[in-house]
Amino acid sequence: MTTARDKLFIFDTTLRDGEQSPGASMSPQDKLRIAKQLEFLGVDVIEAGFAAASPGDFESICAISKVIRNSTVCSLARANPSDVRKAGEAIAAAPRRRIHTFIATSPLHMEKKLNMTPEQVISRAVEAIRIAKEYTDDIEFSCEDASRSQPEFLYRIIEAAIREGATTINIPDTVGYAVPSEFGAFVRDLREHVYNADQAVWSVHCHNDLGLAVANSLSGVTHGGARQIECSINGLGERAGNCALEEVVMAVKTRNDFFKLGVDINTRQLVPTSKLVSSVTGFPIQPNKAVVGSNAFSHASGIHQDGVIKHRETYEIMTAEDVGWTSNRMVLGKLSGRSAFRQRVRELGIPTKSEAEIDDAFARFKDLADRKVQIFDEDIQSLFDAKNIQPQEISFVSLKQESQTGKTPVAEVTYMDHGEQRVGRAEGNGPVDATFQAIESCAKSGAELLLFSINALTKGAEAQGEVTVRLSVGGRVVNGNGSDPDVLAASAKAYLDALNKLAKVEERKNPQFDHEPTP
Repeated sequence: MTTARDKLFIFDTTLRDGEQSPGASMSPQDKLRIAKQLEFLGVDVIEAGFAAASPGDFESICAISKVIRNSTVCSLARANPSDVRKAGEAIAAAPRRRIHTFIATSPLHMEKKLNMTPEQVISRAVEAIRIAKEYTDDIEFSCEDASRSQPEFLYRIIEAAIREGATTINIPDTVGYAVPSEFGAFVRDLREHVYNADQAVWSVHCHNDLGLAVANSLSGVTHGGARQIECSINGLGERAGNCALEEVVMAVKTRNDFFKLGVDINTRQLVPTSKLVSSVTGFPIQPNKAVVGSNAFSHASGIHQDGVIKHRETYEIMTAEDVGWTSNRMVLGKLSGRSAFRQRVRELGIPTKSEAEIDDAFARFKDLADRKVQIFDEDIQSLFDAKNIQPQEISFVSLKQESQTGKTPVAEVTYMDHGEQRVGRAEGNGPVDATFQAIESCAKSGAELLLFSINALTKGAEAQGEVTVRLSVGGRVVNGNGSDPDVLAASAKAYLDALNKLAKVEERKNPQFDHEPTP
């Protein structure tokens, strides 16, 4: 463990700001799975949600607070009594708990959005912190739209916040407007002019609208003196996203000679965590994504290949193993035994509770291997992802397809619906459309298809297809996921998965919280 003096605190907001990414809404079960993995990853603070956003968010934070023991559980709250009390109630069960309250501080936001004077804004912030102290001593205060705020006003409101009891001061670049040299100097200026600055930990929260979130965050640390970075897995977040946790962590670790800071992150869990978030949200990871992309440690150039074979450091500044990849992929197949399978599961860092769980996954592995000659790491990960998904009342059984050039495709889908077998048959503009129409001929959900996406889990013509389907009914938007070597079967599974989620009674209709933007 690093000491407080030389430590960089990692504040993860995947479950809060990440969920504000349109279409990334997560079920309470999904949030709990991700929270447990974030704790295993070693993040210092898990921002579990926005308690006042909906009853569903409140319950999710309560559930997370009951199981997380090592990380601090945090809830966001606007600077008003109702929000703060809701946040305090939601995190009550957590051994380590934080309330993160915020209010806009830029002239634009104060005038156009809040319709408040600067004095009223300061008064509201102080009141929120005073109420938060009834629930916890760990209080974070954020100046929303700080990078477009007037420094003189920020001095005043930050001094008042610390004086009232805020222990962390967060400086957000809410709209991704800053540039690195400017942002670092901005944070440093604030710390130098706030007389009680040394009584709080300083934090940065940067958005990626100009692709500068990671650079701005690191500048806020190196030049500004911040010691907490707010970030998310895969850079997930509203609009263009947030600072990517995996990139910040590996930058600090790889260039420790420059940053001279420690992070308490189990970096070998970065890839498994990234894959889990991608699977839950249905947002594929781009191949050339730093650290966790499938091409991050791949070499196609002959010159690069020759260099890496001779000495890995010629073209690799960090090792694949350090972040959860493997440098050489072991290819498993139908002739592989249980021991080789178990070893690969261990090497991939996939958490398992018992040998029975491994045996169950091995049986599914054998079934997949009969249909697919080569099994890659991503295939193995998907076996456990599928196992962790809650039992579904609507489940795929089989698919028949009739497609021929010049003729209208026809599909027949058999599936179980709450214990009753249903068989739908329909034509469509293409095989996928026919498949969805066949399901709808029985389901009659009236859902609107907002997104259909296919992503190959591995390379080669035999790769499993991972399909994401986004459906909308009556303002509710859900993602369905399905994987199978047959992309049409994967499509059917994804559509049925989405119908499962639509069938569940959810209080929250949309991941966006419309009352006002957040840091």
